[in-house]
Amino acid sequence: MITMRPYQADASKAVIAEFTNVVSTLVVMPTGLGKTILFADVIRRMFPRRALVLAHREELIFQAKDKIEKVTGLSCGVEMAALRVNNDDLFHAPPVIISSIQTQCAGADGGGRMTKFDPAEFGLIVIDEAHHATAGSYRRVLDYYRTNPALRVLGVTATPDRADEAALGQVYDTVAYDYEILTAIQDGWLTPIEQQMVSVAGLDYSGIRTTAGDLNGGDLAAIMEYEQNLQGIAGPSFEIIGQRRALVFAASVAHAERLAEIFNRHREGCAAFVSGKTPKDERRQMLADFSAGKIQIVCNCGVLTEGFDDPGVEVIIMGRPTKSRALYAQMVGRATRPLPGVVDGPETAELRKSAIAASAKKSCLIVDFCGNAGRHKLCTTADILGGNVSDAAMDRALADCRRSGKAMRMSDVLDAEEKKIRQEEKQRQMDEAARRARLIASAHYNVQAVSPFDVFAINPQRERGWDAGKHLSQKQLDILTKQGIDHADQMPFGQAKQLLNEIFRRWDEGLCSFKQARVLKKNGLPTEVKREEASKLIDGIFHPQFQEENDAVPF
Repeated sequence: MITMRPYQADASKAVIAEFTNVVSTLVVMPTGLGKTILFADVIRRMFPRRALVLAHREELIFQAKDKIEKVTGLSCGVEMAALRVNNDDLFHAPPVIISSIQTQCAGADGGGRMTKFDPAEFGLIVIDEAHHATAGSYRRVLDYYRTNPALRVLGVTATPDRADEAALGQVYDTVAYDYEILTAIQDGWLTPIEQQMVSVAGLDYSGIRTTAGDLNGGDLAAIMEYEQNLQGIAGPSFEIIGQRRALVFAASVAHAERLAEIFNRHREGCAAFVSGKTPKDERRQMLADFSAGKIQIVCNCGVLTEGFDDPGVEVIIMGRPTKSRALYAQMVGRATRPLPGVVDGPETAELRKSAIAASAKKSCLIVDFCGNAGRHKLCTTADILGGNVSDAAMDRALADCRRSGKAMRMSDVLDAEEKKIRQEEKQRQMDEAARRARLIASAHYNVQAVSPFDVFAINPQRERGWDAGKHLSQKQLDILTKQGIDHADQMPFGQAKQLLNEIFRRWDEGLCSFKQARVLKKNGLPTEVKREEASKLIDGIFHPQFQEENDAVPF
């Protein structure tokens, strides 16, 4: 039996709650956090309604079967290639079917093998790696099963890129649960991420074309397979990783093979490469040797991006630059898992983070290679960690990392740069207020338009693509207005919802209201206090002695 983690249980509850109002919903959860366990629990909750799980890779199919059977105790049948489910006798048919999208669409008659199943028999479809659901093959399968009006659809995915978000908003009615990777690290479920930028002389991406939103594969391979660039990546990488196990993502099969060859020149037998053409038995043995430490480095081209789970991986070598946030997040996610047993005992975030810090794997390192990017905006760890960080802070953090040439904990760098920008903006506002005061000496100026995000000490989240065009209900707006938050109707939907969730959290935990927090914040007092304590503090603010000592005007 597998014990659910708190965020998995919360996500599962959120999905069931959404299904009372909508027919499809999405869960966004980073790689390494157990999305399969989450949707297995949703399947358990919806039983005896039958479930169909769709994936696009063999590894994902069998991982899902193993986890679902352990979480639910329900038997799972696999419908893929030569594997077929006996669906003739429903009394003995498995309650959960796991199938590849390719198999569902396959069939000489044009109808696909999905037609062997009656849509009316299913109450739930789960789409693993849900960012693929915008493809025509998925749409075709969904259209078939959605002839059953009682069907519910759950999509699960790691961090999607911004183009995916808008497209996913067309497939799924709502987002039931969105757990950012930085939050997961702060909560102690994933290892901290360090970034190292390596400059390679002559590495020039500027002439590469863009195809389907990412760097053209052929153009990129031609650049990365150039001998000077191969040496410029392999040499520094070998020095950087030391004794740590590393996974290398290459731009082509030839690129992966050449990198492995160069690594082995440095130390014979330390590296291997895998491709889609590697025989399955050979691949299985190679990855087992890698897990056992017999091989230190595995180079691959698109094979280990999804469905590969090895918590012992400590370094990701990005030999395949990308403009896709989703792809970059998938590659990074191969190294963010803590070692087994490290975080499932401690009950608090601080204890979990301490356990990671005391383990043999204290963090993971992502190595990117700098060259002339030209017009291309290439992804780095800042793109997946900076969900609520300003673009200016991200640019500064990357500049810091490039100048340093050393491994830097990117979340700390982003936080430091964001604080600097806020301080600079605060100073600018103070300077502007002083300038106005000099212009109109007779007027008395006070601080105006305090940001509710500053009052609550939270960063406003960036607007997600699936929230575009959405608005709070009048009831929700009324709650914000009553709390003293003005102009919420002019805020992006996601940020207004963020403030609403913070208000609800404070209600649940008995913390002070926004109006109370605003007064406390202005007078330099803590805001994470109970309502009764806030009232006492505010009474003290109005006491003449307090005002005299602090030369303060309370409002």
